[in-house]
Formats: sequence, structure tokens, C-alpha cells
Amino acid sequence: MRKYLYLAVAAASAAVLAAPIVADAAPAAAHSHVLTVKKVRGTAVKPGAILTANLARGSSAVFSLSGIVITCHQSSFTAKVIKNPTAPGKATESITNETIGKCTVNIPMAKVGKTTISNRPYNSSVSDKKHFPVVVSGRTKSKPIELSATASLNGQSISCTYKAASIMGSASNKGSTITIVKQKFTKAGGAMICPATATLTVTYGPVKDTSVRGKPAVFVN
Repeated sequence: MRKYLYLAVAAASAAVLAAPIVADAAPAAAHSHVLTVKKVRGTAVKPGAILTANLARGSSAVFSLSGIVITCHQSSFTAKVIKNPTAPGKATESITNETIGKCTVNIPMAKVGKTTISNRPYNSSVSDKKHFPVVVSGRTKSKPIELSATASLNGQSISCTYKAASIMGSASNKGSTITIVKQKFTKAGGAMICPATATLTVTYGPVKDTSVRGKPAVFVN
């Protein structure tokens, strides 16, 4: 059972949240910007806007490792827009905050405890290329995306830390979502028995612009 506790912690430690799209109202240009609010080719977005998103309705953040599945029912991110050029191009953001919690594991009696996300802010970008690629990366090589978690089983507690230099996903205008599928994280610290790798799958949405009245959804053009 102790081995399963380590595996549960490792899987829960593999995450980090995903990337935003952009926002803040500005007059629409003759050529649409990469990111707009309210609709495709809608009102242009500009630097300084604050974007937020929770888990998409009915979805969870799922960490998988060696048959262990951690399912987290709460997660969100906040990002500040850095650039939003005219399309074609790539918008950039800074992910300033993210949360993850309310996690369960498919091991009887095991409980996933506190998770800590380190090294923020993270860099993020969204492109108007096919499938609207999204990339989230650490600020520097020495400050990667990093998450630590603890878990308990029968009174025993263990913690593990996992990292990724970058993770990739895709945005969608259907529901203004961002999806990350089976992105790999590697062990960065913790007990020797913590597994070497884990994967993350998660969908956020709708991404909203909290800087604009009514907090409209954000779209990629």
C-alpha cells in the first residue's frame, strides 16, 4: 500500500495549468488581431488584459502514471496579455496564477493533499496557425513549470515534485477552450520511489476577459 501512496503523489504532482488567450477592448482593425472578444473577428484585444478560466464544464484535470489515475475537480488560471499582433501571428501572455485541488485517486483509502505550483509566472503563447497551437513554458531553464504534492495513506505521508520545460495544447473557438492532452512531466524531487514520469490531460474554458465589462469570451482568429 505504501508503494501506491508514492504513485498517487507522483501522479498528482505532474501538473500545471495551461495557457490563456487574451483580452481588453480596442477598436477592431481592418485585419483582425490574433485574439478578439465576443466573437471571431470581433473587438480586438490588447496588452494588459487579464484572462481567466476554470475547468471546462464536466471536465477534470487528469494525471496518469503506472495505472494510477489522479482526478482533480478544481483548477483555474489567470494570465496577463503581453502582445496581441494582427493576424497572422502569435499572441503572448504571462500566466501569473493557477490553482488545482479537490483531487481523488483510484487507490482505496488514499487521499491527495496540498498541491503547490512553483516558479510562476510562466510564459504562454497562442498562434492562429492550424489547430490554434498553445505553448506554456517556464521563465528560464532553471525555473521550469513545477508542481509538488503530498498524499497520505494509513497515516503515512509522502511528497513528490515534477517539472516540465514546456507543455503544448490547442485552443478552440467552440466554447473558447484550451485543451492539453497527455503532456509529459518528469520527476524533479521527492522520495526515491516516486515514479520518473507522469502525464497531464485537461481542458479549460471558457477563457474570459475580466478587463472588459461583462467578462466576454475570447476567440482566436
